Amino acid sequence: MLSHRFDGPDDAPVLVLGPSLGTTLDLWEPQLPALTASWRTLRFDLPGHGGSPGIHGTVADFADAVVDLLDGLGIGRVAYAGVSLGGAVGTVLALRHPDRLTSLALCCTSARFGDPGPWRDRAERVRAEGLEPLTELFLGRWFTTGYAGPGVDAVRDMLKRVDPEGYAACCDALARFDVRDLLGDVRAPALVVAGAEDVATPLDHAEVLADGIPGAELVVVPGAHLANLECPRPVTEALVRHLDTAKA
Repeated sequence: MLSHRFDGPDDAPVLVLGPSLGTTLDLWEPQLPALTASWRTLRFDLPGHGGSPGIHGTVADFADAVVDLLDGLGIGRVAYAGVSLGGAVGTVLALRHPDRLTSLALCCTSARFGDPGPWRDRAERVRAEGLEPLTELFLGRWFTTGYAGPGVDAVRDMLKRVDPEGYAACCDALARFDVRDLLGDVRAPALVVAGAEDVATPLDHAEVLADGIPGAELVVVPGAHLANLECPRPVTEALVRHLDTAKA
């Protein structure tokens, strides 16, 4: 079972929060005060991250692991929000398990994360060298130039709790991920949040999601790949508004 944590009122509707590649469930800390006011948040660690066992498979396998987690906890329908790989997991959940989602929020993510080659190269390098030599590269892609806020140290700490083989397996999964032709089948009310200066999942990736998912709303905020850390306020406001609208 995936490592997970609940916050918020026991009797509130459940909101599942999926983190980004290379981070842990702590990624969502900036949003928790606002979200737990009316939601029971269920955060989980991706395979091979934090306390979760690794999975060598596809993003669909990761999504199925989330469903297994929900089943094991006796939880039926949920709202879902995810960043980067966590967002890709949410998109697959909406496609494979549409009966389980009441709404979907996709933050700084994509329907296809670029060509497979660089992902396979990164997986090979991480298997050979570990994650520590790549930390500065990751930070340069996740945050805008000159940003020196608390998110940087938070990500450094989270990376230390990621298993290199688990990370590499997630890279292999991302190399195979492509749901661009399936977006029209998503039926959950959807929000797409993009960082205006995101170099890892650029704005045009968000536009593909928003244009492809029927009725999806696109919100663009300043910030890099981990916009919910660098620019938490607009991300939190957009997410709360979306969740309230979908719940109404």
